[in-house]
Amino acid sequence: MTIAVKNINKRFGDFVALDNVSLDFPQGELTALLGPSGCGKTTLLRCIAGLEHPDSGQVLLDGADASDRHVRERQVGFVFQHYALFKHMTVFENVAFGLRVKPRKERPSEDQIRRKVKELLELVQLDWLADRYPPQLSGGQRQRIALARALAVEPRVLLLDEPFGALDAKVRKELRRWLRRLHDELHVTSIFVTHDQEEALEVADRVVLMNKGHVEQLGSPDEVYNHPASPFVYGFLGNVNVFHGRVHEGVLASDGVEFDVEGHGSGKGTAYIRPHDLEVERYAEGAEGIVVKLRRAHAIGPLAQLDLERTDNAQIIEATISNERYVALNLKDGETLVVRPKRLRVFVDEGAHA
Repeated sequence: MTIAVKNINKRFGDFVALDNVSLDFPQGELTALLGPSGCGKTTLLRCIAGLEHPDSGQVLLDGADASDRHVRERQVGFVFQHYALFKHMTVFENVAFGLRVKPRKERPSEDQIRRKVKELLELVQLDWLADRYPPQLSGGQRQRIALARALAVEPRVLLLDEPFGALDAKVRKELRRWLRRLHDELHVTSIFVTHDQEEALEVADRVVLMNKGHVEQLGSPDEVYNHPASPFVYGFLGNVNVFHGRVHEGVLASDGVEFDVEGHGSGKGTAYIRPHDLEVERYAEGAEGIVVKLRRAHAIGPLAQLDLERTDNAQIIEATISNERYVALNLKDGETLVVRPKRLRVFVDEGAHA
Protein backbone atom coordinates (compact mmCIF):
# COMPACT_ATOMS: atom_id res chain seq x y z
CA MET A 1 0.00 0.00 0.00
CA THR A 2 1.18 3.52 -0.78
CA ILE A 3 0.61 6.22 1.82
CA ALA A 4 0.50 9.96 1.23
CA VAL A 5 -0.32 12.91 3.45
CA LYS A 6 -1.33 16.18 1.80
CA ASN A 7 -1.22 19.56 3.55
CA ILE A 8 -1.78 18.08 7.02
CA ASN A 9 -2.26 20.63 9.80
CA LYS A 10 -2.76 19.82 13.47
CA ARG A 11 -2.82 22.07 16.53
CA PHE A 12 -3.23 21.32 20.23
CA GLY A 13 -4.39 24.64 21.64
CA ASP A 14 -1.68 27.16 20.77
CA PHE A 15 0.86 24.43 19.97
CA VAL A 16 1.33 23.71 16.25
CA ALA A 17 2.14 20.00 16.00
CA LEU A 18 1.97 19.73 12.18
CA ASP A 19 2.28 22.70 9.85
CA ASN A 20 1.14 21.95 6.29
CA VAL A 21 3.01 18.62 6.01
CA SER A 22 2.95 16.74 2.68
CA LEU A 23 4.79 13.43 2.22
CA ASP A 24 4.66 10.27 0.11
CA PHE A 25 5.53 6.85 1.55
CA PRO A 26 6.22 4.38 -1.29
CA GLN A 27 4.93 0.82 -1.40
CA GLY A 28 7.08 -1.67 0.52
CA GLU A 29 9.56 0.87 1.95
CA LEU A 30 10.62 1.30 5.57
CA THR A 31 10.60 5.02 6.40
CA ALA A 32 11.87 6.62 9.61
CA LEU A 33 10.30 9.77 11.03
CA LEU A 34 13.21 11.30 12.92
CA GLY A 35 13.45 14.41 15.05
CA PRO A 36 13.55 15.82 18.58
CA SER A 37 10.69 15.53 21.09
CA GLY A 38 7.72 17.71 20.12
CA CYS A 39 8.63 17.92 16.41
CA GLY A 40 5.34 16.30 15.27
CA LYS A 41 6.52 12.84 14.27
CA THR A 42 4.21 10.84 16.58
CA THR A 43 1.26 13.12 15.77
CA LEU A 44 1.83 12.45 12.06
CA LEU A 45 1.98 8.69 12.67
CA ARG A 46 -1.26 8.81 14.67
CA CYS A 47 -2.97 10.82 11.90
CA ILE A 48 -1.98 8.12 9.39
CA ALA A 49 -3.32 5.42 11.72
CA GLY A 50 -6.61 7.24 12.31
CA LEU A 51 -5.91 7.58 16.04
CA GLU A 52 -5.71 11.36 15.61
CA HIS A 53 -7.67 13.53 13.20
CA PRO A 54 -5.91 16.44 11.44
CA ASP A 55 -7.52 19.88 11.54
CA SER A 56 -7.14 20.02 7.77
CA GLY A 57 -5.46 18.06 4.98
CA GLN A 58 -5.78 14.49 3.71
CA VAL A 59 -4.44 11.03 4.44
CA LEU A 60 -4.40 8.98 1.22
CA LEU A 61 -4.10 5.18 1.25
CA ASP A 62 -3.44 3.77 -2.24
CA GLY A 63 -4.55 7.13 -3.61
CA ALA A 64 -7.96 7.09 -1.89
CA ASP A 65 -8.84 9.67 0.76
CA ALA A 66 -8.93 7.80 4.08
CA SER A 67 -9.33 10.88 6.28
CA ASP A 68 -12.83 9.88 7.39
CA ARG A 69 -12.16 6.14 7.60
CA HIS A 70 -12.23 4.58 11.07
CA VAL A 71 -8.94 3.17 12.33
CA ARG A 72 -10.32 -0.39 11.90
CA GLU A 73 -10.97 0.24 8.20
CA ARG A 74 -7.46 1.46 7.42
CA GLN A 75 -5.81 -2.00 7.67
CA VAL A 76 -3.05 -0.57 9.81
CA GLY A 77 -0.90 -2.46 12.32
CA PHE A 78 0.34 -0.30 15.20
CA VAL A 79 3.22 -1.12 17.57
CA PHE A 80 3.65 1.13 20.61
CA GLN A 81 6.77 1.79 22.66
CA HIS A 82 5.40 0.13 25.78
CA TYR A 83 4.20 -3.10 24.14
CA ALA A 84 0.53 -2.74 25.25
CA LEU A 85 0.27 -6.52 25.63
CA PHE A 86 -2.54 -8.04 27.71
CA LYS A 87 -0.82 -9.30 30.86
CA HIS A 88 -3.56 -11.80 31.71
CA MET A 89 -3.31 -13.51 28.30
CA THR A 90 -0.65 -15.95 27.14
CA VAL A 91 1.68 -14.99 24.29
CA PHE A 92 -0.45 -17.17 21.98
CA GLU A 93 -3.69 -15.44 23.00
CA ASN A 94 -2.12 -11.99 22.67
CA VAL A 95 -1.15 -12.68 19.06
CA ALA A 96 -4.53 -14.30 18.33
CA PHE A 97 -6.48 -11.40 19.82
CA GLY A 98 -6.83 -9.32 16.63
CA LEU A 99 -8.10 -12.35 14.72
CA ARG A 100 -10.62 -13.34 17.39
CA VAL A 101 -12.25 -9.88 17.55
CA LYS A 102 -12.84 -9.64 13.79
CA PRO A 103 -16.52 -9.47 12.70
CA ARG A 104 -17.96 -12.98 12.55
CA LYS A 105 -18.09 -13.14 8.73
CA GLU A 106 -14.37 -12.19 8.49
CA ARG A 107 -13.15 -14.21 11.45
CA PRO A 108 -10.92 -17.21 10.64
CA SER A 109 -11.76 -20.66 12.02
CA GLU A 110 -10.04 -21.83 15.22
CA ASP A 111 -7.72 -24.06 13.16
CA GLN A 112 -6.79 -21.16 10.89
CA ILE A 113 -6.12 -18.94 13.92
CA ARG A 114 -3.90 -21.62 15.47
CA ARG A 115 -1.90 -22.03 12.24
CA LYS A 116 -1.57 -18.27 11.73
CA VAL A 117 -0.36 -17.61 15.28
CA LYS A 118 2.14 -20.48 15.05
CA GLU A 119 3.52 -19.04 11.78
CA LEU A 120 3.86 -15.57 13.28
CA LEU A 121 5.57 -16.80 16.43
CA GLU A 122 8.02 -18.72 14.25
CA LEU A 123 8.55 -15.57 12.16
CA VAL A 124 9.53 -13.56 15.25
CA GLN A 125 11.50 -16.61 16.52
CA LEU A 126 9.51 -16.96 19.74
CA ASP A 127 7.25 -19.99 19.08
CA TRP A 128 8.75 -21.68 22.15
CA LEU A 129 7.18 -19.00 24.39
CA ALA A 130 3.56 -19.50 23.24
CA ASP A 131 2.28 -20.55 26.70
CA ARG A 132 4.12 -17.87 28.70
CA TYR A 133 2.60 -14.62 29.96
CA PRO A 134 4.03 -11.14 29.11
CA PRO A 135 5.43 -10.48 32.63
CA GLN A 136 7.57 -13.63 32.20
CA LEU A 137 9.27 -12.24 29.07
CA SER A 138 12.18 -9.86 28.57
CA GLY A 139 11.55 -6.40 27.10
CA GLY A 140 12.94 -7.45 23.72
CA GLN A 141 10.74 -10.55 23.64
CA ARG A 142 7.64 -8.53 24.57
CA GLN A 143 8.32 -6.10 21.73
CA ARG A 144 8.64 -8.93 19.22
CA ILE A 145 5.32 -10.38 20.45
CA ALA A 146 3.72 -6.93 20.05
CA LEU A 147 4.98 -6.91 16.47
CA ALA A 148 3.62 -10.42 15.83
CA ARG A 149 0.23 -9.30 17.19
CA ALA A 150 0.24 -6.27 14.86
CA LEU A 151 1.06 -8.52 11.88
CA ALA A 152 -1.65 -11.08 12.73
CA VAL A 153 -4.43 -9.06 11.08
CA GLU A 154 -2.32 -8.82 7.89
CA PRO A 155 -2.06 -5.03 7.90
CA ARG A 156 -1.30 -3.26 4.65
CA VAL A 157 0.66 -0.67 6.64
CA LEU A 158 2.82 -1.18 9.73
CA LEU A 159 3.29 1.83 12.03
CA LEU A 160 5.79 1.72 14.90
CA ASP A 161 6.03 4.48 17.52
CA GLU A 162 9.46 4.48 19.21
CA PRO A 163 9.31 0.65 19.13
CA PHE A 164 12.64 0.12 20.92
CA GLY A 165 12.72 3.26 23.07
CA ALA A 166 12.14 1.46 26.37
CA LEU A 167 14.91 -1.12 25.84
CA ASP A 168 18.58 -1.05 26.78
CA ALA A 169 21.18 -0.25 24.11
CA LYS A 170 22.35 -3.82 23.39
CA VAL A 171 18.81 -5.21 22.99
CA ARG A 172 17.84 -2.21 20.83
CA LYS A 173 20.72 -2.87 18.46
CA GLU A 174 19.76 -6.55 18.12
CA LEU A 175 16.10 -5.67 17.49
CA ARG A 176 17.00 -3.03 14.90
CA ARG A 177 18.82 -5.65 12.82
CA TRP A 178 15.99 -8.09 13.36
CA LEU A 179 13.34 -5.55 12.26
CA ARG A 180 15.30 -4.81 9.08
CA ARG A 181 15.56 -8.52 8.24
CA LEU A 182 11.86 -9.02 8.97
CA HIS A 183 10.93 -6.08 6.75
CA ASP A 184 13.05 -7.48 3.90
CA GLU A 185 11.07 -10.73 4.16
CA LEU A 186 7.59 -9.16 4.36
CA HIS A 187 7.93 -5.93 2.34
CA VAL A 188 4.97 -4.34 4.14
CA THR A 189 4.94 -0.55 3.86
CA SER A 190 6.27 0.57 7.24
CA ILE A 191 6.80 3.86 9.07
CA PHE A 192 8.59 4.10 12.39
CA VAL A 193 9.08 7.03 14.71
CA THR A 194 12.38 7.53 16.51
CA HIS A 195 14.49 10.28 18.03
CA ASP A 196 17.57 8.01 17.76
CA GLN A 197 19.57 9.07 14.70
CA GLU A 198 21.66 5.87 14.67
CA GLU A 199 18.47 3.77 14.65
CA ALA A 200 17.00 5.72 11.72
CA LEU A 201 20.20 5.70 9.65
CA GLU A 202 20.81 1.99 10.24
CA VAL A 203 17.32 0.60 9.65
CA ALA A 204 15.38 2.84 7.23
CA ASP A 205 15.24 3.00 3.44
CA ARG A 206 14.35 6.68 3.73
CA VAL A 207 14.57 9.20 6.55
CA VAL A 208 12.19 12.12 7.13
CA LEU A 209 13.83 14.76 9.37
CA MET A 210 11.17 16.76 11.23
CA ASN A 211 11.48 19.94 13.29
CA LYS A 212 8.74 22.10 14.84
CA GLY A 213 5.96 20.57 12.75
CA HIS A 214 7.86 20.92 9.44
CA VAL A 215 9.75 18.49 7.23
CA GLU A 216 13.37 19.69 7.14
CA GLN A 217 14.69 17.02 4.77
CA LEU A 218 13.69 13.75 3.14
CA GLY A 219 16.16 11.30 1.63
CA SER A 220 18.16 8.11 1.97
CA PRO A 221 20.27 7.72 5.13
CA ASP A 222 23.36 8.54 3.06
CA GLU A 223 21.78 11.69 1.59
CA VAL A 224 20.60 13.17 4.87
CA TYR A 225 23.86 12.43 6.70
CA ASN A 226 26.34 13.44 4.01
CA HIS A 227 24.32 16.21 2.34
CA PRO A 228 22.29 17.94 5.07
CA ALA A 229 19.81 20.46 3.65
CA SER A 230 19.82 22.84 6.62
CA PRO A 231 21.78 23.78 9.74
CA PHE A 232 19.19 21.92 11.84
CA VAL A 233 19.82 18.64 9.99
CA TYR A 234 23.58 19.10 10.28
CA GLY A 235 23.35 19.70 14.00
CA PHE A 236 20.85 16.90 14.66
CA LEU A 237 22.64 14.11 12.78
CA GLY A 238 25.86 13.34 14.60
CA ASN A 239 28.40 15.50 16.36
CA VAL A 240 29.50 18.65 14.59
CA ASN A 241 31.83 21.60 15.22
CA VAL A 242 30.21 24.96 14.52
CA PHE A 243 32.03 28.17 13.53
CA HIS A 244 30.05 31.42 13.22
CA GLY A 245 31.39 34.35 11.22
CA ARG A 246 31.02 36.44 8.11
CA VAL A 247 31.48 35.40 4.49
CA HIS A 248 33.07 37.85 2.09
CA GLU A 249 34.82 37.23 -1.24
CA GLY A 250 34.95 33.46 -0.82
CA VAL A 251 36.27 33.47 2.76
CA LEU A 252 34.46 32.81 6.04
CA ALA A 253 36.19 34.74 8.84
CA SER A 254 35.39 33.33 12.28
CA ASP A 255 37.21 34.51 15.40
CA GLY A 256 40.56 34.89 13.71
CA VAL A 257 40.26 31.71 11.60
CA GLU A 258 39.56 31.83 7.87
CA PHE A 259 37.89 29.09 5.82
CA ASP A 260 37.87 28.99 2.03
CA VAL A 261 34.20 28.92 0.97
CA GLU A 262 34.23 29.71 -2.75
CA GLY A 263 30.83 29.89 -4.41
CA HIS A 264 28.98 31.59 -1.56
CA GLY A 265 27.69 35.15 -1.49
CA SER A 266 28.32 37.60 1.33
CA GLY A 267 26.57 37.66 4.69
CA LYS A 268 26.51 35.98 8.05
CA GLY A 269 27.88 32.47 7.67
CA THR A 270 28.15 29.31 9.71
CA ALA A 271 30.63 26.53 8.99
CA TYR A 272 29.84 22.95 10.07
CA ILE A 273 32.67 20.43 10.36
CA ARG A 274 32.22 16.81 11.46
CA PRO A 275 34.84 15.55 13.96
CA HIS A 276 36.12 12.95 11.47
CA ASP A 277 36.61 15.68 8.82
CA LEU A 278 39.43 17.30 10.79
CA GLU A 279 43.13 16.56 10.23
CA VAL A 280 45.15 16.55 13.46
CA GLU A 281 48.91 17.16 13.63
CA ARG A 282 51.48 18.30 16.15
CA TYR A 283 51.97 22.03 16.14
CA ALA A 284 55.03 23.40 14.33
CA GLU A 285 56.03 27.05 13.93
CA GLY A 286 54.15 28.60 11.00
CA ALA A 287 51.74 25.65 10.61
CA GLU A 288 48.45 26.55 8.96
CA GLY A 289 45.22 25.72 10.76
CA ILE A 290 43.60 26.17 14.14
CA VAL A 291 46.00 25.92 17.08
CA VAL A 292 44.59 23.84 19.94
CA LYS A 293 45.59 22.06 23.13
CA LEU A 294 44.60 18.44 23.77
CA ARG A 295 42.38 18.44 26.84
CA ARG A 296 41.22 14.82 26.80
CA ALA A 297 41.50 11.75 24.59
CA HIS A 298 39.07 8.83 24.64
CA ALA A 299 40.71 5.99 22.72
CA ILE A 300 38.58 2.87 23.11
CA GLY A 301 38.01 0.67 20.06
CA PRO A 302 38.97 1.62 16.49
CA LEU A 303 38.57 5.40 16.93
CA ALA A 304 40.09 8.00 19.22
CA GLN A 305 37.92 10.97 20.19
CA LEU A 306 39.84 14.12 21.05
CA ASP A 307 38.57 17.11 23.04
CA LEU A 308 40.62 20.07 21.85
CA GLU A 309 40.63 23.63 23.19
CA ARG A 310 41.49 26.55 20.93
CA THR A 311 44.42 28.53 22.32
CA ASP A 312 42.95 31.87 21.19
CA ASN A 313 39.35 31.76 22.48
CA ALA A 314 39.02 28.49 24.48
CA GLN A 315 36.34 27.06 22.10
CA ILE A 316 36.15 23.26 22.45
CA ILE A 317 36.58 21.36 19.18
CA GLU A 318 35.92 17.64 18.80
CA ALA A 319 38.09 15.58 16.46
CA THR A 320 37.99 11.87 15.65
CA ILE A 321 41.02 10.01 14.31
CA SER A 322 41.85 6.33 13.92
CA ASN A 323 43.35 4.60 16.92
CA GLU A 324 46.39 3.71 14.80
CA ARG A 325 46.94 7.40 14.05
CA TYR A 326 46.47 8.26 17.73
CA VAL A 327 49.05 5.65 18.79
CA ALA A 328 51.48 6.77 16.07
CA LEU A 329 51.25 10.41 17.22
CA ASN A 330 51.71 9.33 20.87
CA LEU A 331 49.68 12.33 22.05
CA LYS A 332 49.73 13.58 25.64
CA ASP A 333 47.14 15.70 27.47
CA GLY A 334 48.04 19.39 27.31
CA GLU A 335 50.04 19.01 24.08
CA THR A 336 49.73 21.76 21.43
CA LEU A 337 48.28 20.57 18.12
CA VAL A 338 46.93 22.06 14.93
CA VAL A 339 43.72 21.01 13.16
CA ARG A 340 42.59 21.65 9.59
CA PRO A 341 39.25 20.80 7.98
CA LYS A 342 39.34 18.24 5.17
CA ARG A 343 35.69 18.99 4.44
CA LEU A 344 33.18 21.53 5.68
CA ARG A 345 29.73 22.83 4.85
CA VAL A 346 28.80 26.49 5.01
CA PHE A 347 25.34 28.01 5.23
CA VAL A 348 25.14 31.73 4.45
CA ASP A 349 22.33 34.06 5.44
CA GLU A 350 22.85 36.54 2.61
CA GLY A 351 20.17 38.86 3.94
CA ALA A 352 21.85 39.25 7.33
CA HIS A 353 24.64 41.60 8.28
CA ALA A 354 27.29 40.72 10.77
